[in-house]
Amino acid sequence: MTRRQATLPPEYFEEKYKSDIDPWRFRTSEYERDKYRATLRSLTRESYAAGLEVGCSIGVLTKLLSARCVNLLAIDTSETAIEAARSVNDGNVSFRRATLPEDYPAGTFDLIVLSEVLYYFEKADLERVARSCIQSIARDGEVVLCHWLGETDYPLTGREASELFAEVTRSVLPVRSVLHDEVYRLERFSAS
Repeated sequence: MTRRQATLPPEYFEEKYKSDIDPWRFRTSEYERDKYRATLRSLTRESYAAGLEVGCSIGVLTKLLSARCVNLLAIDTSETAIEAARSVNDGNVSFRRATLPEDYPAGTFDLIVLSEVLYYFEKADLERVARSCIQSIARDGEVVLCHWLGETDYPLTGREASELFAEVTRSVLPVRSVLHDEVYRLERFSAS
């Protein structure tokens, strides 16, 4: 399989969602349900003041995370996906169209979730996203990553994306807990 070299453009995702509002079966897949349960179990607190979900898609995980966040900012590069997410989520969630790394949101977050997004970036862009995460994470905050480990034509594999994120953030987020490493990798990063 030939890998793409560049970060996937916003048009890739917009076209996917316009042709099928749930192209990865987030609403119906047992794999996704299992991954969502594991992601919620990985959180160390019952409540977070300010959460950020990067790549919120149609809002399935967003809805679950919103129950654990006083305020949650959910971002995606696809306006079509954001409209779908907005229609199923509550008032404590703000949605914003953003294309990373350029549009990384300002603010401080005590929870950042990047689920199934980092392998869409080329290395230099992923490094910029990782640096933005460490600039915006609260001192006692945590970052949760979850990525499928199978083969794709994306610029990076799930494992490569995870390792590169860990390398860039190691000085600020030295504690790394790999919680699941079969089919998908789920891990949590924190300062302590």
